[in-house]
Amino acid sequence: MIVRKQKGMSLVGFLIVLAMVVFFAYLGMRITPIYLEFYSVKSAMNGLADEPGSASYSPFDIKDKFMNRLYISYSDGNVGAEDIKVVRNNGVWLQVKYEVRKPVLGNLDVIASFDERVLLGD
Repeated sequence: MIVRKQKGMSLVGFLIVLAMVVFFAYLGMRITPIYLEFYSVKSAMNGLADEPGSASYSPFDIKDKFMNRLYISYSDGNVGAEDIKVVRNNGVWLQVKYEVRKPVLGNLDVIASFDERVLLGD
């Protein structure tokens, strides 16, 4: 009689691996929209920086044009006017600094902090 050993994964091992894959997929689904919004914010900043004469705008106009770009791209959920600063130091800089907090499971949250600066064009 030939004794054969089991090859492969047991049912319990498969369920553990499946649970880990499902958890990381769920985590990815919670984190991906945060980064997609950040890339929309970055794109709006670069679009405003590429606009000719944007450095000569008033701080109110810069914030207004930036918020309009975010509104058009449906990315104005986590970024508010209080998160936008216009800094005049060796040129005119647009700085957007904000934080996103998303619940994952129960009282476990994912926190992402973003701080991006771009030099406005002359």
